[in-house]
Amino acid sequence: MTTLLVLVENLNDYLPILEDGGFSLIRAQTPERRAQVIAEQGGQIDAVVTRGPLGLFAEEMDAMPNLRLICVSGAGYEKVDVAAAQARGILVSNGAGVNAPTVADHAMALLLAMVRDIPQADASVRRSEWRKVMCPSFAGKRLGILGLGAVGLEIARRAEAFGMHIDYHNRRPRQDLAYRWQPSVRELAEAADFLVLATPGGAATHHLVDAEVLQALGTQGYLVNVARASVVDTQALLAALQAGQIAGAALDVFDDEPQVPDAFKALANVVLTPHVAGLSPEASGDSVRLVRDNLLAFFAGRPLLTPVAAE
Repeated sequence: MTTLLVLVENLNDYLPILEDGGFSLIRAQTPERRAQVIAEQGGQIDAVVTRGPLGLFAEEMDAMPNLRLICVSGAGYEKVDVAAAQARGILVSNGAGVNAPTVADHAMALLLAMVRDIPQADASVRRSEWRKVMCPSFAGKRLGILGLGAVGLEIARRAEAFGMHIDYHNRRPRQDLAYRWQPSVRELAEAADFLVLATPGGAATHHLVDAEVLQALGTQGYLVNVARASVVDTQALLAALQAGQIAGAALDVFDDEPQVPDAFKALANVVLTPHVAGLSPEASGDSVRLVRDNLLAFFAGRPLLTPVAAE
């Protein structure tokens, strides 16, 4: 029986899908357990199920001589050493597009909550106060999306229903869409009322949103990050929020999760959630089913459904 090392810690209710697929699971969902299992049982492991922030590293691959496939349950694979895997003949798959609708729902929820002052208004009523703040509406506003992949496209479709206009930045414009492409992140921010980040993490997108971009977004602009914290210069963002250089930010991702800087918690112009944008029963079940299908295809000698391409 094929043995899977499962590192993901947020899909336990759906792991029986893998067991029903005929796989034997070793759960190692804490750093301590992960190190112990790899050291003591590495030779038994045929495949690993992980997610982007958990990754898999070259020295761990070396301790698993029979490892043949790494399945990433989400779209991002930023901490999986893909080059090391390829050098060892190990294939990598991901969950591209599986949770895009759920992430887009959460992005819009964060944007609505932040711009319409929902957390502060709710807290005021609970304190028997009556906070009434004049908040912007959405119709006619320009939404800038950094990364118009599966998630970004779902966000754009939702924003259109609110009467917003869509700008976006990718490395190159998409010819299949009528949205307006901006040639740089700074120009995207300059054109946008609301800037939503939906790009992958990793070295190629590290600190794309820096002090210059935040200045371009401006004092009436709002930032939403449902991508990866590494896309944003956190210190520049904190400084911009504290100085009122931008109107507000809504964040689902942080540099050192689950640690969140206290400086963010002290600000009234932020909304914070604990990296839950991609979590829903539908997305979780679909992501595990896609892992199963990639595993079944690979061990039957068929091509992967969602391979991670060589860098």
